[in-house]
Amino acid sequence: MGTTRIVLLLAVGAALGGCGETARLDVGEGFGPSPQLPEPNKTLIPTVNVAPAIGWPEGATPVSAPGTQVAAFAEGLDHPRWLYVLPNGDVLVAETNAPPKPDDGKGIRGWVMKKAMSRAGAGVPSANRISLLRDSDHDGIAETRTTFIENLNSPFGMTLVGNHLYVAATDRLLRFDYQPGATSINGPGTPVTDLPGGPLNHHWTKNVIASRDGKKLYVTVGSNSNVGENGMDQEEGRAAIWEVDPASGNKRIFASGLRNPNGMAWEPHSGQLWTAVNERDEIGSDLVPDYITSVKDGGFYGWPYSYFGQHVDQRVSPQDPQQVAKALVPDYAVGPHTASLGLTFAEPGVLPPPFDQGAFIGQHGSWNRKPHSGYKVVFVPFSTAGKPAGKPIDLLTGFLNDEGKAMGRPVGVINDQRGALLVADDVGNKIWRVSKAR
Repeated sequence: MGTTRIVLLLAVGAALGGCGETARLDVGEGFGPSPQLPEPNKTLIPTVNVAPAIGWPEGATPVSAPGTQVAAFAEGLDHPRWLYVLPNGDVLVAETNAPPKPDDGKGIRGWVMKKAMSRAGAGVPSANRISLLRDSDHDGIAETRTTFIENLNSPFGMTLVGNHLYVAATDRLLRFDYQPGATSINGPGTPVTDLPGGPLNHHWTKNVIASRDGKKLYVTVGSNSNVGENGMDQEEGRAAIWEVDPASGNKRIFASGLRNPNGMAWEPHSGQLWTAVNERDEIGSDLVPDYITSVKDGGFYGWPYSYFGQHVDQRVSPQDPQQVAKALVPDYAVGPHTASLGLTFAEPGVLPPPFDQGAFIGQHGSWNRKPHSGYKVVFVPFSTAGKPAGKPIDLLTGFLNDEGKAMGRPVGVINDQRGALLVADDVGNKIWRVSKAR
């Protein structure tokens, strides 16, 4: 039997049966400002340990932490991934998934990854819309749902500045006129600037957040590969956070070397921009921890040449010691392969202690770790100096059943301005609302 055939069969087995090496460390050892970073464990076949997506049984919910309660804010959505709350309390949800990207996933490895992602619930077509949810009677359940904007190209991030709503689709940043209280917006929107897309477009999600004064926008752009294997010419403008002038569309790289940044939020005490970043795969179940970090203007965070500071990734060719020497150490690791996407900071009085000062992180869940990691919403306490100050605490768990199947996968997290935290669940097709226990 030929080598290619053997590899194919092994890869199929990995995708369908959870083959590969096993973690040697507890996932908790990959958390904190100084996580455990063992030697890489690169195998012929990547560890593929997918939690098959099955959805929630009737009446089932995640498990919320003591002192809190959880209930469905909205159900029956189509792959809801990202959330934004308008000033009047209306909730916008991006119902979205990956766009067509025919050059991503070629070859045996790509085929296996497509099968694995489909099994994890990521293979559905994109609804390509933003929906509006309204809870007029403030009972914690949205009784009104309208299509707010449709015919978008894999939308993700949203932010409102004055009467302009900015939407980060996979290939461009768009501006829409918004009138307070509107339940829909018609028209294609005005392009502000193009974003890296195209037929490869490996990490397709683009998020956007506005500066406090609304004069600048910050946009996340993930890498076009795991560790540069598609060539660095394919990475131009990627693995970065852009700073965009919304008036002119002019842009610059604000920070780079961030493999796949997603969530962004302003830390309330320091005023610094923070982001949640997915780190690289395929060097073992214990590597590399995802992280949250403050983002320094002009900062370089290592990708693809090194991880968690100056730990060199030997797979990258050619190496670049000068870039490695500049690599900043992220502030706080949040576990290997947890797929930490959502990020928002607690608002005082919304949830009880210890969930009153710190960061909430939506962890979408692993495919490249055995046993599974993520599949929960965690909380990292912060000090008044604006830095992490303690071990992570589970806020919302129970997304995996006893058989290791995914009933849901948390993504975006946001405060609802009405005394609760909202969590988008793109496998359960729900938005969960976490509030103080009565």
